[in-house]
Amino acid sequence: MEYNVLMNLVSEIGSRLAMAGAETYRVEESVIRILCAYGLTAKVYSVPNSLIITILVPDGLPITQLCRVDSHGNDLDAVEQYSNLSRRICAEVPPPQLALQWLQHTEKARRHYNLPMTLLGHMLVASGFCIFFGGSLKDCLCAGLCGLLLGLVTHYLDKVKTNTFFQKIAAAFIMAFCAYTLDMLGIADNVDTAVIGTLMLLVPGLLFTNALRDIIFGDTNSGINRIVEVLLIAAAVALGTAAAWNLSTSLWGHLAVTPPLSHGPLLTCLISFVACAGFVLVFNIHGYGNLLCALGGSITWGTYCIAAYFGCGDLLCYFIATIIAAIFAEVMARVRKYPAISYLIISLLPLIPGAGIYHTAQQAVQGNVDGFISYGAQTLAIAGAMAVGILLVSTVVRIVQARRSVRKCLPGKERDRV
Repeated sequence: MEYNVLMNLVSEIGSRLAMAGAETYRVEESVIRILCAYGLTAKVYSVPNSLIITILVPDGLPITQLCRVDSHGNDLDAVEQYSNLSRRICAEVPPPQLALQWLQHTEKARRHYNLPMTLLGHMLVASGFCIFFGGSLKDCLCAGLCGLLLGLVTHYLDKVKTNTFFQKIAAAFIMAFCAYTLDMLGIADNVDTAVIGTLMLLVPGLLFTNALRDIIFGDTNSGINRIVEVLLIAAAVALGTAAAWNLSTSLWGHLAVTPPLSHGPLLTCLISFVACAGFVLVFNIHGYGNLLCALGGSITWGTYCIAAYFGCGDLLCYFIATIIAAIFAEVMARVRKYPAISYLIISLLPLIPGAGIYHTAQQAVQGNVDGFISYGAQTLAIAGAMAVGILLVSTVVRIVQARRSVRKCLPGKERDRV
């Protein structure tokens, strides 16, 4: 057995899954299953920036390999490709050298949207969520231009490999200042809705969802690390937006803002589909599953509207809609053999409290302590309701999977009793 080649194989697969945005448990289980397929006992420990793998060879000596994991991204197609490769290796158990060639072929065959398609995704997200949060057609145009600019800035900062914190500050500042400038020129009616819609591109939704799933599955260290990263990113976005607001007010004074429009449930469901379709391009999801992911966003928001119609409180509506989104993700993952995280993150996007995050930062900049506490508490309460909904569904699914695993290992009569 070529143990060094095998260790290089699993460390490469594990680190690439992590960099693509996979959950901690998926990274660890993929590595363990591959090594178990080759008859080896393995211990794997993964945190956001490191992957440690230890195996026991037949002579009893342990071999340990530490792999540094670079910055994480949002490439959900890569998560699917490497997950499928892991299943193929476990099923066929080829020689390690051949499996390494499969990995190289998988890397070459990965699909990416070109820059124009990615920029289109940014525009769809920004303009769609602008209308979703009560913007007019003029606001939608303003948000689309800001989304295009944000996409270009993010693409350039990615190429020069700036750190995430600076990238979020710079992107938020440039985007928000552009929106305030367009509002000064009379292009927007309610600049807040344009800024909020574009800020949805900077909200770390995938990171937040992975943090919750890590904690649910017992990977507490990884979950806490991701939560801290979410808070730092949120602070960076708030700082960049606040700096743009201060600069624009010092240049042109306070701009008049009209109240947001009230759009009906049918329109918001349709717009949520469009905005989620934009995120499909941003997160690099391919195949007909991208339409299903966008449909999940409409289903989730439709569930929220139905719950609100029957008199449910705001937090209860978020909780119920999150449960439906999580169930939809689990069902689609098993039907299509696709990672559930892709469906879950896209389906949850209409529930992300982008307006709450923006108004919390705005109240802090203006020195309104009561408003800051009010918006901040409401935003945290929404995030908590969503976390509990994800926790409930994930726990039930985990219990069912464990029960099925136990049943497979029991004789026929005992299996019927479980």
